[in-house]
Amino acid sequence: MISDETKRKLRKLGLDELIDILEIQDDDPTLYTRMAFDERINMAIDSLYQQKNNNRAKRLIKQAKFRFSDADVNTIYYADRGLNKNQIIELSTCQYIRNNASLILNGFTGSGKTFLACALGKSACRQLYRVRYIRMPDLLELRDEAIAEGHGISKLLIKFSNYHLLVLDEWLMSELSDEEVHFILELIEKRYDSKSTIFCTQYKVSDWHARLGGGTLADAIMDRIVHNSIRIETGSLNMRGHFSQH
Repeated sequence: MISDETKRKLRKLGLDELIDILEIQDDDPTLYTRMAFDERINMAIDSLYQQKNNNRAKRLIKQAKFRFSDADVNTIYYADRGLNKNQIIELSTCQYIRNNASLILNGFTGSGKTFLACALGKSACRQLYRVRYIRMPDLLELRDEAIAEGHGISKLLIKFSNYHLLVLDEWLMSELSDEEVHFILELIEKRYDSKSTIFCTQYKVSDWHARLGGGTLADAIMDRIVHNSIRIETGSLNMRGHFSQH
């Protein structure tokens, strides 16, 4: 049995979970006394490692600010949507993040784009990637606030360029000014070939160039997105209407 002094030292080291693990071992001597010392230590460290990772994943999920906090790849509805279940399961492994690839989720309003993006984002958090969900209008509002407060947009760009996965919802829903398009280019450029982004949009990729102003800035943005992105159609089934009837 560990002493109170040892417990105090462990708490000071931030290892409260290890105290609980060791006390569980002490409470079941029939099982653990038959184990070798190194087996008990290995089991305790494995349990501590898992608990630390679980706690960190919970913090990352909270910090991601997902619109749907209950979203999960295990609860995605597939029937009548045309979604490839195997593809979604594969994406939940986050290999696309390790490949610095992006996702384009395209579909009508209510087709489940945001839920799917949040579910994939949560899977990334569980694998300890830093994720942030934000609506495009809210991101542009943060840009306006940064300019109005006089500290510029450099810090904002750095903040959003550092997430392993950025979920941009309502992508290109509203008409953009030249300054906003330039801001988007700067953000995409900082994330290019080193981070992943999920774009949730009602618009086909073929419509993006015009919605980005149709000029050289649009060319540059398109070039940095479309060539290393996985495109997923979320179908025409209205998920809000479907679940409201069930």
